[in-house]
Amino acid sequence: MASVHPPKKLRWLLACVASICVQASAADLPPVKLAMIEGMSGPFANAGAAVERNLRFGVERVNAQGGVKLADGMHPLQLVVLDGKGSSEASLVQLRAAIDEKIGFVMQGNSSAVAAALVAAIDKQNAREPDRRVLFLNYSADDPALTNDACSFWHFRFDAHAGMRMDALADALARDHAVKKVYLLNQDYSFGHDVSREARRALQEKRPDVAIAGDEFHPIGRVKDFAPYIAKIRASGADAIITGNWGNDLTLLVKAAREQGLNTKFYTFYGNSLGAPAALGDAGVKRVVAVADWHPNAGGAESDAYYRAFRARFPAASDDYLVLRMPMMIDMLAAAMTRAGSADPLAVARALEGMRSDGGGFHRSTMRAADHQLIQPLYVMEMDKAGAPGVQFDNEGSGYGFRTLLAVPAQATAQATTCKMARPSR
Repeated sequence: MASVHPPKKLRWLLACVASICVQASAADLPPVKLAMIEGMSGPFANAGAAVERNLRFGVERVNAQGGVKLADGMHPLQLVVLDGKGSSEASLVQLRAAIDEKIGFVMQGNSSAVAAALVAAIDKQNAREPDRRVLFLNYSADDPALTNDACSFWHFRFDAHAGMRMDALADALARDHAVKKVYLLNQDYSFGHDVSREARRALQEKRPDVAIAGDEFHPIGRVKDFAPYIAKIRASGADAIITGNWGNDLTLLVKAAREQGLNTKFYTFYGNSLGAPAALGDAGVKRVVAVADWHPNAGGAESDAYYRAFRARFPAASDDYLVLRMPMMIDMLAAAMTRAGSADPLAVARALEGMRSDGGGFHRSTMRAADHQLIQPLYVMEMDKAGAPGVQFDNEGSGYGFRTLLAVPAQATAQATTCKMARPSR
């Protein structure tokens, strides 16, 4: 009887064709869309552009591994950038646009006021239309309330909140016995007021001998010349400034300090970013302190390799701002989708709760289920010239970088929460 099996070469050819067909089918599966709602125009457009680069880097890395594995196969991720113009009103309009496009995942961070508005709107949306739910991933909005009294099941924060950051800064300031008097200068919106309040609390706990020479707020995104504020700080006799300013509000502040010859120390949340080191130059050496979840000189082969991969993708000096938590957020989201086998926001939220990440082998973190606050290491760092001990990499081609002053382990950054989360039954 003749064999019914095809020849070996034909079997190999058929197997190859089948494999190609499967791969093509997987590539043809629709993307899981992620909406980024951020200020892409206006005074903080540079901050929005930096966020987009970091999120795009994370999305591209996931897609390079084949995407996310759902029940029907591998799906790529797709980043959809929506201009929220830095305002709650415009961001809510973009949220509606994302919902109308059936996008189930929204990301935002560069305003706690906007984040609070999005949380409230998403809570209402998910209660009203459970078949069109949305999950909110917050990479930078640091108002502590968002994972405390105002917590929501539909909100996950991947940045340390203002109280966590301030405790780390205050630990470093507690060692700086030259500081006797500080001036608090912050943006006049919810986050700036959080920084001021948390600074007062942390100083009382860790350096009660330090006097507060001033506590002032300025309009966000509207001050073009900070010289009058610098004059007040000089007149106060402050040894240090504590500020949560970010974007151009920080760059213009430190530029005015340099031009006015103000030699106080800066204890900042974001002094390592978006032009601040270049604006200060030599005036910032060993006088600017910042706190972050990571920085390029954190050290270790895995950390260095990750940073170099980002620089290879975005080689322009002006694009040299890797915010590790942002691509790591994409990694954790992708892992949660794969674990759930679904892109349903409820299933993904449940998969995210309690998730542990090794952060590429150099940044281990845990998404705390009780309040959806990521618990991760924090670094307090000091500005110096590139090439100085501990400063292998500079920032944005400025010739200045940061060395670690204090590395705070993840569990040491955790704070108690007042969150009483209402969880959906289905």
